Amino acid sequence: MTPHDAPSPQAPTRSTPVLIDGFGRAVTYLRVSVTDRCDLRCVYCMAEHMTFLPKAQVLTLEELDRIASAFIGQGVRKLRLTGGEPLVRKGFMGLVESLSRHLRSGALDELTLTTNGTRLSEFASDLARFGVRRINVSMDTLKPDLFRKLTRGGDLAKVIAGIDAALAAGIAVKINAVALKDDNAAELADLIAWAHARGCDATLIEAMPLGEIEVDRTDQFLSLKDVRRDLESFWTLTDIDHQTGGPARYVRIAETGGRLGLITPLSHNFCEACNRVRLTCTGTLHTCLGREDASDLRAVIRAGADDEALIDAVRLAVDAKPKGHDFQIARASAPAVARHMSTTGG
Repeated sequence: MTPHDAPSPQAPTRSTPVLIDGFGRAVTYLRVSVTDRCDLRCVYCMAEHMTFLPKAQVLTLEELDRIASAFIGQGVRKLRLTGGEPLVRKGFMGLVESLSRHLRSGALDELTLTTNGTRLSEFASDLARFGVRRINVSMDTLKPDLFRKLTRGGDLAKVIAGIDAALAAGIAVKINAVALKDDNAAELADLIAWAHARGCDATLIEAMPLGEIEVDRTDQFLSLKDVRRDLESFWTLTDIDHQTGGPARYVRIAETGGRLGLITPLSHNFCEACNRVRLTCTGTLHTCLGREDASDLRAVIRAGADDEALIDAVRLAVDAKPKGHDFQIARASAPAVARHMSTTGG
């Protein structure tokens, strides 16, 4: 059976009851990691010499489709496909094509992905054809040498070509940049202006303590409160109500005409309105990015569970979603969670 043939556990409709956690928050947004593999090795995301998962531990495309469809059947309206790097997963576009049936039925409002952009030139037109209207591209610098350093060998020109291909295909692009005190802090304004000149939104993200890496994140951490203060010394920033379903708070910059998102898990906790859960490529459901909570949905489906049992497992996991994360940034403190972002799903 191909992903296109995978059945939906329940015919989803707008009237389907939503998933509600123990604090009354509706879960309407699912992020699905399709692989832990990536063709880059970003210094804040991965260890330089990563050990990747054996194939048997990774969900098949059919399993990914089945679990995602179960969530959609329970009221999830937004589905983001992530990695690792999703576009390196063999057969990935078949999964996108299959999941696009939920867009056509009206069960899903948005099917999107986060990518490093290295393979966007190859896949942009097909993504657009399957109903992807908006994507996030991770890009932390406009300097080719620094890009190569931060990604341990990446080619910035390929990423920019991918962004241009996506825009040409009619896909809106948001540029995501992790704010790094000693690397890109001085050029964040240039990166924002570059994105806005291309008609792209931009989002800045504070470095998060996920996974053991070779450097001390205390040295990398840059508070976006300080970044905003610096930007406001020469730009006019106005808070706006724009929402994309994620944790970013948005401002409009008068001088560039564009939107800027700020994701601040450390300097300003956003847990009170969290509507998201994450499924790893191994079938582990994390209801909080900054906690070690886990529900093994792979075990559920590989034990032969029917659709009702799968939905029960999903509801039980969501009901136990914690109130907030455990992120902190302090010298010599261990990461809030041991798993890398590439494993969790970016």
